[in-house]
Amino acid sequence: MRVKTGANPVTLDDGLQGRAEFDLARDVGDFVIRRRDGLVAYATAVVVDDAWQAITEVVRGMDLLDVTPSQLWLQQVLGLPHPAYMHVPVAVNRVGQKLSKQTGARALNDQQAGANLVAALDFLEQRPPAELTRAEPEVIWSWARDNWQADVLAGRHNREVPDQS
Repeated sequence: MRVKTGANPVTLDDGLQGRAEFDLARDVGDFVIRRRDGLVAYATAVVVDDAWQAITEVVRGMDLLDVTPSQLWLQQVLGLPHPAYMHVPVAVNRVGQKLSKQTGARALNDQQAGANLVAALDFLEQRPPAELTRAEPEVIWSWARDNWQADVLAGRHNREVPDQS
């Protein structure tokens, strides 16, 4: 099952990437909302889930920027609110592949949640203080909310993570 798009302009005011206008017919085309196997497609699920949870802000990787116009259109068609979006750089390996199990990325140690969060904030150039590495995740999230500086990422694209093997 697909959503017919037509020549509908969709505007995205991304908190980091800026303003962009998309012509859905040209840039996206009609898109799947329910797959052949009966499962709900990602675009449908995320739009409905965000509305159901009253999500007002979405911060995610730049690799999902190209699906956002479809989500904005689906929100409009369904009469759902538009969250504010911010697409941040994605961590990639030396050949430009997004870090994942499929590309052989090393797993994070789930026993070091604080250190992982601090490393992510450092990757995003937020300059977390070193003592946060030993803090509880709630303390780190609080620091991140209070000190977030999106402007340091403006215009940045995906970033390579040094080999840590």
